[in-house]
Amino acid sequence: MTDIQAVQTTNESFYRAFEKKNLEAMETVWSHGVGTLCIHPGRSALKGWPDIRDSWQQIFANTQYLEIDVDIVSTEVQGAIAYIVVVEKVMQVLRGRRFEARSMATNIFEKMGDRWYLTHHHGSPIGS
Repeated sequence: MTDIQAVQTTNESFYRAFEKKNLEAMETVWSHGVGTLCIHPGRSALKGWPDIRDSWQQIFANTQYLEIDVDIVSTEVQGAIAYIVVVEKVMQVLRGRRFEARSMATNIFEKMGDRWYLTHHHGSPIGS
């Protein structure tokens, strides 16, 4: 498997964990380093795995249902760092109401040992 394929597989694992609301799977995808960052659309930056984990736990607890469609715009690998830019199409049910949103997201990965880990996720809403 090439590095591009491996990074794309890790990216798919991230979105699968997101859609399935699987916190344990999220734990295996994300780096637990102190410099790890997550910026959910319209929110402030979260730094470090404990705060990022708490945010996902809260999202999962408050969401009854999720469907996520991802279109890859670009994948780049430079040594032990890689990034994927995607358009996220998210449909979720919160408190019995259906919401749909589109975001542009950048996911940055770092290769540690023989695995790629998500070190940065930044989602920005796309206007209609």
